[in-house]
Amino acid sequence: LIDQLVEMRRKATAAMSADGQPVNELVSARENAEVVRDAERYYRTMFGGRVNSWNLRDSHMAETLDRLLEHLGPDSKIVVWAHNSHLGDARATQMGRAGELNLGQLVRERYSNSSFLIGFTTYSGEVTAASNWDEPAQRKIVRRALANSIEALFHETGLGDFLLLLRESTIRTALSKPLLERAIGVIYRPETERVSHYFEARVPEQFDAVIHIDRTLALIPLETSVPWQEGEEVPETFPSAV
Repeated sequence: LIDQLVEMRRKATAAMSADGQPVNELVSARENAEVVRDAERYYRTMFGGRVNSWNLRDSHMAETLDRLLEHLGPDSKIVVWAHNSHLGDARATQMGRAGELNLGQLVRERYSNSSFLIGFTTYSGEVTAASNWDEPAQRKIVRRALANSIEALFHETGLGDFLLLLRESTIRTALSKPLLERAIGVIYRPETERVSHYFEARVPEQFDAVIHIDRTLALIPLETSVPWQEGEEVPETFPSAV
């Protein structure tokens, strides 16, 4: 695989288009080769621990952005849609202190003020997620956000849905204290929510802006299964069910 990448780079000049940019076929072939190489490294690294595999995955994302920007030109704009945990600057979070880096951090380090990181929060509602990996998706009820969380603070404003720009000094000062922040992804376990889904973060350092949707609706699958249709809320008194 490494030999193939070297050969592709050697032939890159011959495959240039008239405007000096690599043709799409070369770019696609290179990206496919990079994915295969990094996928092998990723799965080997998974046996060594979460932090190493996480860092490898987000580094791959950042390197992909670098190559896309090289292909599209310095005046192009690239929009990445991904989970908060990938796009918020890890240095402002509990995970960053544990040694994790992420795409948002790497983009800021490489492109500084040319980047803009946007996060999403919600107080309650629904989500389509599984209880465990490789299990079918369910329509799950999102529990009301915990006290001392950024989601609860946004809910208490009474504004409902809003966009908050975080670069203003007054906002940064008001939210400078670390708060709990909820992360819901492919997996959602409301019965262990505090341990499974919350971490501390300094939101103004994590994002440049946040879009708060106070109550969300679950994404409806094209083919709904019985588990998805039967989603229900976990009792507040779980696991006692009193």
